[in-house]
Amino acid sequence: MTLLLVAAFFATALLYASVGFGGGSTYSALLIISGVDYRILPAIALVCNVIVVTGGVVRFRAAGELPIRQLLPYLVTSVPAAWIGGRLPISETLFVGLLGGALLVSGIHLALQKEQSRSRSMSRIAIPAPVGMAIGGAIGLLSGLVGIGGGIFLAPILYALGWGTPRQIAGASSLFILANSIAGLAGQISKLQDLEILAMAVPYWPLPLAVLFGGQIGSWFASRRLSPSIIRRLTAALILYVAIRLLLRWLESF
Repeated sequence: MTLLLVAAFFATALLYASVGFGGGSTYSALLIISGVDYRILPAIALVCNVIVVTGGVVRFRAAGELPIRQLLPYLVTSVPAAWIGGRLPISETLFVGLLGGALLVSGIHLALQKEQSRSRSMSRIAIPAPVGMAIGGAIGLLSGLVGIGGGIFLAPILYALGWGTPRQIAGASSLFILANSIAGLAGQISKLQDLEILAMAVPYWPLPLAVLFGGQIGSWFASRRLSPSIIRRLTAALILYVAIRLLLRWLESF
């Protein structure tokens, strides 16, 4: 492990925390590019995810911007699905392809996202609980498989449905990421124990420390509202760069 990788994790956490996400997909991608065994990537990324988004959940809860009951239909299915996804064995080729695709969607979403009012929500579309459960389950399964929290997929859906104000959606996404990350991590740890390779992740202990400090600084940026559009574009540029590298690597495997 190099100082460059630690610095990249620090910068990723800073950027993601400043726009309300955890960064799990980019952590995994950075580890792949660094040549780390793909089987331990999701566990490392999910630990870092939990560290970054926990502060956001606490902050949104204290501000009264965390509508937990409204989010329950999504969480009820996403949490067990994330655990199942974490337990499922997956080939390296499929892992890289899914992760690259997830990053591409994430980067495009952030790049095209427009500024929205912080106090007013869009016209709300009523969505039946079973539909919310289906959405949550699908996102949770993908999250567990590749070591992400899934908030980057949930947020645009909630915006399209006029689910709440931008701050409520950011709070909901943070909680969704935290819950799925914990469930996915539990599944990943169980799988790695079965494979007897969990100890391979231990040397990467500096990475959680890096995201702890980066996430705190990113949260400070978010609270001070320092050029959110610029921060979001920088984050999108980072994600898209890594996504393209992963997808090119995935195509070369055929």
